Amino acid sequence: MKADTDRARQMQEQSQRIDETLKKIKHRIVVFSGKGGVGKTTVAVNLSYTLVQQKYKVGLLDADITGPNVPKMIGLDGVPWVDSENKSIMPQEKNGLQVISIAPMIPVDQPVIWRGPLRSGAITQFLSDVVWGDLDFLVADLPPGTGDEVLTTAQKMLPQMAIVVTTPQEISLTDCRRAVNMAKKLNIPKTGVVENMSGLVCPHCEKEIDLFDTGGGEKMASEMGVAFLGRIPIEIAIRKAGDSGAPIVLTDPKSSSSKAFGTIAKNVSAFFSENGK
Repeated sequence: MKADTDRARQMQEQSQRIDETLKKIKHRIVVFSGKGGVGKTTVAVNLSYTLVQQKYKVGLLDADITGPNVPKMIGLDGVPWVDSENKSIMPQEKNGLQVISIAPMIPVDQPVIWRGPLRSGAITQFLSDVVWGDLDFLVADLPPGTGDEVLTTAQKMLPQMAIVVTTPQEISLTDCRRAVNMAKKLNIPKTGVVENMSGLVCPHCEKEIDLFDTGGGEKMASEMGVAFLGRIPIEIAIRKAGDSGAPIVLTDPKSSSSKAFGTIAKNVSAFFSENGK
């Protein structure tokens, strides 16, 4: 009986800390996808840095607990500072972006073999215990699919916008439709679609080759009555940038991909401006 009472009190205290955290964050965005391999983390990372370049204060929450790739993609070293006495975690900082991820807290190359409740608990702790401070945007990079982590983040973080990442081919669009419908069922006010890998930019002639087709994401967004935020081409440079821990919007701001992220960030900012939030 006492254990149940203590557990209820702890959950209430955690909820209060989350409420206090959210009061200091103006805009909250979740980035997810219906399937893996569509470049979801690439979108979350480069969108976050594009917003930083636009002079916003931005935090990036790596909520993909079993596949945390954000630190690798931004070249983040070290571990977050944890104050166990005050139950607080300081986010790490890289090139003006505040970041929290479980990756620095686990041994290199070791799998996170956790069931759903443990993964959801980690996300809840990131929302309740991380000292984000005053932010213009908090972007959460979620795992692919429509599982526990997506549900937990939506319920705890209360995002105002969901960005669903897809590639143009139909096999990806099928899963993307499920993700869009989940965002609607979770009552997230605004859903936007980003079409990634939309045409391959030839490194020799700079012409585009429709390797995975193009336009499917925009058409699907129109059919489902959600916003289309933009399309990102396939470039060798964007792959190299992610592998080397140097996001392309920082290393090559004039690239086609960087310009695409600029358009997407502009459309995201316009949504919040239009809604007065």
